[in-house]
Amino acid sequence: MHYDMKALEATKAVSIFQESVLDWHKNEAPHPNPYPEGTIEATLYQKNHVDTIQWHIEDEIRRPDIALEEVVALKRKIDKLNQDRTDTVEKLDDFVIEMFRSITPKPDARLNSESPAWLLDRMSILELKIYHMEEQVNRKDSSATKEHIEKCQSKLNVLLEQREDLKQCLAELFDDYAKGIKRVKVYRQMKMYNDQNLNPSLYKNQK
Repeated sequence: MHYDMKALEATKAVSIFQESVLDWHKNEAPHPNPYPEGTIEATLYQKNHVDTIQWHIEDEIRRPDIALEEVVALKRKIDKLNQDRTDTVEKLDDFVIEMFRSITPKPDARLNSESPAWLLDRMSILELKIYHMEEQVNRKDSSATKEHIEKCQSKLNVLLEQREDLKQCLAELFDDYAKGIKRVKVYRQMKMYNDQNLNPSLYKNQK
């Protein structure tokens, strides 16, 4: 693995998320990861790529006109993507652990309930919210009323403020780790529903 602290800086991470969102919307299809395999950049790009695919499947599954069997198929895709999302987040936390491995926390160092990678998860999804809210603000069709545009612009302003807040939170968390004020500790998700050995509905029905 390649470890580069600058690659996990908030502004750089947001830029990679934005790149992934734009790439997907150009083709609406899977696209190659432009970053070298095993790097933080590639993992950040993959993280948002998974989020972007899931975002649009979540939209699709809410259509009132789709058949029940299609709903089931989409739900299973969402389950798979949720697992991919969790796995990718944990890869990002592995990068963080290595980055700060040489730092000795102070005796009174505090824990943080949210790991850096789950904060990055929120930042990735936020970029999707911003992209799609900007779409609404820029709609030109007749059903997009002036009131709708104004409401969406107000929501967009809040989302843009949240972007800056989360960037600051990530920077401050890394600074606390570097100073030993907080200890790096990651709690794994241990998801059970996709595991045939842990989900009773799966292992009880195995033939």
